[in-house]
Amino acid sequence: MTATEQRRSSRSGAIGLLGAAVNGAFGFVLTTVILRTFGAAGSGELFSVIGLVTIAGAVCCLGADTALMWALPRRPADVDRLLPVALLPTLAASLVVGAAGFIGFGSLRWAFAGIPVVVAATVLLAAVRATRPIGTYVAVQLVFVPAARPLLILGAVALGGGALLGFAAWLLPLAVAALIALTLLVRPLDRFARPLPAEWRTFWGFARPLPADWRTFWGFARPLPADWRTFWGFALPRAASVAIDASSMWVGVLLTAALATKAEAGVFAAVGRYALAGLLIMQGLRVAVAPQLSRLLGAGRRDEAARVYRRTTLWIVVLSWPAYLLLAVFAPAFLALFGAQFGGGATPLAVLAAAMLVNVGVGLVQTVLLMSGNSRAHLLATVAGLLLNVGAAVVLIPRHGALGAAIAWSLGIVTENALAAVLARRALGAPLGSTALVRAGALVAAATGVVATVGVLAGGRGLAGLTIALGLLVAGCLGSLLDPRARGALAGIRVDLR
Repeated sequence: MTATEQRRSSRSGAIGLLGAAVNGAFGFVLTTVILRTFGAAGSGELFSVIGLVTIAGAVCCLGADTALMWALPRRPADVDRLLPVALLPTLAASLVVGAAGFIGFGSLRWAFAGIPVVVAATVLLAAVRATRPIGTYVAVQLVFVPAARPLLILGAVALGGGALLGFAAWLLPLAVAALIALTLLVRPLDRFARPLPAEWRTFWGFARPLPADWRTFWGFARPLPADWRTFWGFALPRAASVAIDASSMWVGVLLTAALATKAEAGVFAAVGRYALAGLLIMQGLRVAVAPQLSRLLGAGRRDEAARVYRRTTLWIVVLSWPAYLLLAVFAPAFLALFGAQFGGGATPLAVLAAAMLVNVGVGLVQTVLLMSGNSRAHLLATVAGLLLNVGAAVVLIPRHGALGAAIAWSLGIVTENALAAVLARRALGAPLGSTALVRAGALVAAATGVVATVGVLAGGRGLAGLTIALGLLVAGCLGSLLDPRARGALAGIRVDLR
């Protein structure tokens, strides 16, 4: 990897991690607010509605958001042509699905009105992520949206609103984010000069505009036929896999509500929120390095792309494995923050935490597949995981409730990531692992295992034991700075960030 590429990945990664930390903190606050104010049954209903809209919105995006992330870093000058190619079909699909759902879904009809908002925000923010500095996307998607949601939901509860007003509060920040993204993407906004009197007369004379006038005014060029073929040739296979990705947890919530009880669905939603929160580090780094991987792979620089992948995976393991190991061991302590009625989720949370160790351990294999242009291979992996998840859920949920849903989802997670890792190895043409990654993983697991054991022996699996384990872990991290190798690594990171 060249020094320039290393510095670029370090700076982008640092910004992505900062955004992930903020997003994770406010996501936890949001989950706590919903669970505390709506209870197990009410939160199960609200999470089911959010899940329904999330899945429908992902389907209606038709893979266009990921296609923009793949295409624009390789062809940044074509943003004017590709954005209409992405927006027009997705908005049309969202309006059709939203209208059909509003007419045919009874008490849930109001949820479908949010689908066009979800789709517009997702596609526009993907274009911002691919064409603007990473800090712009992080500020809007990972800071503003998650920070606004708990405040608005608290306001909705204070007004006496139920699930309907709560969902509106969840949706509103996304609508604002879509408007911000559109403002950032419409280029003529930075071209305003003071008009002359003659220009006012000419402009408001309402002469028939030429096609070029529309393109110049709105900043969008007319797409070529080849743009449609290339773009949607990648996007359509991704359309199915992105819907599966978005529905991975929500399938379990909906099936648990249908095959068990709404209370069990609320417990599983709480457990799933914790499991997904640990992925925020990986998601933050994915936000940062995906455009870089697309550009390197598009230029045929696979060795450099492989080094970016391995370096990123090492940081994902170092930062994420301790969180999931502590989540598994001290599950009762984490769930106690939501209230006593969620105590039954301790075992499901431990099961999901173990599966997530595999998920983060293989790193950004899905991103490698997509940024290499191999959306069909990614679809194969996600379909395999979904089929195993749904099949196991139908068998296990009626008897085991939230635990059955957690086991089923875990089987799907491990299957999808194992298959994706094999396919990503072929796409990179280089090994995914390294000696440094194996050493780092073993060291992190051993150190976290020791502090967790001491915490359990001294204070049990509750809040006292968790506090002891966290204190020992922080002390160990600070103590590692005495090692010259650790100080040298930090010095190198500081140089890259400059």
